[in-house]
Amino acid sequence: MFADRARIFIKSGKGGDGHVSFRRELYVPNGGPDGGDGGRGGDIIFEVDEGMNTLSEFRHNRKYVAQPGEEGNKKKQHGKDGESLILKVPLGTVIKEDETGKVIADMSEPGMKKVILKGGRGGKGNQHYATSTMQVPQYAQPGQKSMELWIRLELKVIADVGLVGYPNVGKSTLLSRVTNARPKIANYHFTTLNPNLGVVDLNDGKGFVIADIPGLIEGASDGVGLGHEFLRHIERTKVIIHMVDAASTEGRNPIEDINKINAELEAYNPELIKRPQVIAANKIDAIYEGDESPVDLIKKEFEPKGVKVFPISAVSGKGLKELLYAVDSMLKNMDSQPVVFEQEYFPGEFNDNKEEPLYVEKLEDGIYSVEGPRIERMLGYTNLESEKGFMFFQNFMKKNGILEELENLGITDGDTVKIYGYEFDYYK
Repeated sequence: MFADRARIFIKSGKGGDGHVSFRRELYVPNGGPDGGDGGRGGDIIFEVDEGMNTLSEFRHNRKYVAQPGEEGNKKKQHGKDGESLILKVPLGTVIKEDETGKVIADMSEPGMKKVILKGGRGGKGNQHYATSTMQVPQYAQPGQKSMELWIRLELKVIADVGLVGYPNVGKSTLLSRVTNARPKIANYHFTTLNPNLGVVDLNDGKGFVIADIPGLIEGASDGVGLGHEFLRHIERTKVIIHMVDAASTEGRNPIEDINKINAELEAYNPELIKRPQVIAANKIDAIYEGDESPVDLIKKEFEPKGVKVFPISAVSGKGLKELLYAVDSMLKNMDSQPVVFEQEYFPGEFNDNKEEPLYVEKLEDGIYSVEGPRIERMLGYTNLESEKGFMFFQNFMKKNGILEELENLGITDGDTVKIYGYEFDYYK
């Protein structure tokens, strides 16, 4: 079964809860709090495995969950971090958020690793909550919740050149002749299910990767047949070789075939029709002498539009050298980096729910507390060690009226603000 897409559920590990406990030693009847912090939950990580070429493994298992962090323990013992889950995918896999279809990551580099969902932060133990007036805190911070997401995996092969055309026009024969690929070749009216990749080596030591995109048919852009599965593979290619049966051995009109396939490419993704294209007019050795050469008719139709036509015979090899060197010349004038899909969706971005409460109170002279699910969640998604993260934190405090409320309670410069295990000095 051809598997170049899959829909799966992923979930990172929940952070371990902080622990509530107190020191109990001989001759120390009222020891202080010694509850340890919870461990961090495991991440969901995707990694490129160049030995894989389909997403078939994800058809058997659709749910992937990383380990949670362990709860903290007494004697200030830190809970064990949960193990991260590494999911291996083929080179060229695009990870999308299922509902919106927005790109989360494009696994387009060999050996690439990407954290898709971060594990929950471990909660602080009660050792962090002692004050001069609260020496036996019965509270510990719960671990941050895990993150979960339904995602789509789509394999889009990475090739410089895409070879398109109707089934049975000779694409597999061409690929087997000019590359190291060994596709099955026969008079199939149905088509290869897997895109065949091959490397074209030219005499100057240069070359390029070519992908035989399985035969397209009219209606492919609407999902007819396996249209969407095939069309997605051409999205990375920089140059398109459009192959037609110039001899019309099956009675089809080659000009109509080209126009129909181009219409399917444009309907699927308007950017595809803007890619540079050449036409390989195949099976010239089967053309009968007539009033006007079908190759000349194809040239008359498309070369005024800037599309070069190359008469070839994939079987005998005639015309292939001219075709390949022309394509190589086109590629030399383009960016050498593969087409990469930019990230559009950022899992774990802080989404503020203003209906949730915030609690601002004075604990004692010079010490204040800010709590509530909104600020706890914000801290979980914010890196306070970075300048950008700390600025976001300060803006959150200001925009939500927290600073104003602290001032109403009488806070002054140098006083301490406690927020879930963090302590900040206040300065206006």
